[in-house]
Amino acid sequence: MSGLRDQFGRTIEYLRISVTDRCNFRCVYCMPAAGLPWLPKEGILSYEEIAAVVRQLAPLGLRRIRLTGGEPTIRPDLERLVAMLRAVPEIEDIALSTNGVRLPAMASALRAAGLDRVNISADSLRPERVAAIARRDLGFDLRRAASAAVEAGLHPVKVNVVVIRGVNDDELEDFARLTIEHPWHVRFIELMPVGDLANELGALSLEHVVPSDEILARLGRIAPLRPDAGPARGNGPAAYHRFADAAGTVGVITPMSHTYCARCNRVRLTADGRLRTCLFGDHEVDLRTPLRAGEPLEPHVRRALAEKPKEHALLQLRVGGLRALSQVGG
Repeated sequence: MSGLRDQFGRTIEYLRISVTDRCNFRCVYCMPAAGLPWLPKEGILSYEEIAAVVRQLAPLGLRRIRLTGGEPTIRPDLERLVAMLRAVPEIEDIALSTNGVRLPAMASALRAAGLDRVNISADSLRPERVAAIARRDLGFDLRRAASAAVEAGLHPVKVNVVVIRGVNDDELEDFARLTIEHPWHVRFIELMPVGDLANELGALSLEHVVPSDEILARLGRIAPLRPDAGPARGNGPAAYHRFADAAGTVGVITPMSHTYCARCNRVRLTADGRLRTCLFGDHEVDLRTPLRAGEPLEPHVRRALAEKPKEHALLQLRVGGLRALSQVGG
C-alpha cells in the first residue's frame, strides 16, 4: 500500500491532533481576549475516534503524532488517549505541546502512558509579563515545568518562545542563556499575525515580527554560535545552533522570513474532526462524518493531500479563514 504523499511529492508522516479548542490562557498572539465560541461537546472527536483515525492512517505511513489544543492538558484523562495511541504499532513518536501550567502534576502519568516528549510554550521568564501576554495569571513557571518533564523522562524538552518586538524581545538573551546550563532546546518563533488578532489588537502586525537573522545576530553577541543538529527527535522546521559546551540548543522557526513549506511533512486534525492540510490554507476535509458512518478514511485523506497547497500565503496575511491559532494548535 503506497504511503501518504501530496501532489508535490512531499511525504506526510506527521499528524498534529487538536484534542480541544479550549484553553486556560488567552495569549495575545493566539486567541482573542474574549475567547471564541467553543465547539459543542458532541462535535468534538472522542478519544476512541481520534485513536481510530490514527489506526487507519498508520498503515499508510503515519509515524509521528503531536497532541495540541487549545491547551490539551485541560481535557480530562489525557493520559488515556496517549495510551491508546501508544498501542498503535506503527507510531514511533508521541509528543505534546502545552503551556506547561498543569505539566508538573501530569508529567509522570503522561510518561507512564507512553508520551515521549513535550514542547512548552513560554513567552517570558517574568511572572508579571507571562500574565500580561497570557491575559491570565495561573502561576506558570518555566523552570518548574521543564524540570518536571525532565524528571519524568520526557526527552528532549523544547521551549517555544513567540518573539514580539516591543513586548518580550528584550528577553532573547535570557532565554538563550538557559541552554548553557540546562539540556533544554529553546526555539524562537517569528510572530505570525493571524486573523482577528491582527485586527483586534492593532499591535500585532508585521512591524512586530523579529526576523530570525536578527535574533541569531543578537544571540551571537553572548558567545559564538555554531550550527547544530538539534534534538535527536523532532518533526518540525527549526534550525538549531549551540553555544560551545552548552547543555542545550537554541533554534529559530521562521514562517515569516524563511518559509519551509518545501519540506512540509504534516497535516492537522482539528478537534471536530476536520483534516487541515496547511496551517494557513483554506482547504479542509471532513473526516468526522465518514468516521462516524463507519466508512474508510483513506479516500478522504488522499483527496485532501491531492489538494494540499504548495506553500502558505502568510506574508500576504491570507490565513484561510483561520480566526486564531488556538483553533488548530499552531
